[in-house]
Amino acid sequence: MNAQTASDFSFDQTELRRVFGQFATGVTVVTTRGDGGAPVGLAANSFSSVSLDPPLVLWSIGLKTPSLSAFRQHSSFAINILCDQSKSLAQQFATPSEDKFAGIEWQPGLNGVPLLDAAATVIQCATQARIPGGDHEIYLGRVVDFCNTGKPPLVFHAGNFATLGDRI
Repeated sequence: MNAQTASDFSFDQTELRRVFGQFATGVTVVTTRGDGGAPVGLAANSFSSVSLDPPLVLWSIGLKTPSLSAFRQHSSFAINILCDQSKSLAQQFATPSEDKFAGIEWQPGLNGVPLLDAAATVIQCATQARIPGGDHEIYLGRVVDFCNTGKPPLVFHAGNFATLGDRI
C-alpha cells in the first residue's frame, strides 16, 4: 500500500491545524542532552501516556526541528509538564534560540537530562523506540522515574495558553 500525504486529500493545512487545535492539551518542554552535554529542550504539546505495564509515554518532534539530532543521539529524555504559571517558560522553549536554557533553573536527571525546576510534573524516560510519523518522528519512552508537585497545569487550546481555573 502506498503511503498517502495531506496533498492526496483536499485538506487546507491551515484549517486542519485549527481543527487539531480544538483538542486542548497540556504544555510540555521535552529535554535531553546535546553535543558536549549541552542541555537541549523544546516546547511540545504532542505528549500522551501509552501504557501502565510497562510504563510508556510518547511525544513527537518535527523532522525539521534543529534539536532532532540531539534526541536521536541521546538514549533518554524528560517530559517537563508545565504549571499554570509557566507561560513565559513555554514561550522561551517554543522560540528558536541559541540558548533556550538562559536564565532557566534546572537539575540533571537520568543521564544528565535537564529537569526543569518550574515544572508541575517531570517524567524521566529511556528512549524505547523512534517511529516514523509523516513529517514528525514519534518517540516512545519507558518511564524510569517521575515527580509530581501537584501544581495546576498550563493548557494550550486553539492557539492560546489557558489555565484550568478553579477545579471542582
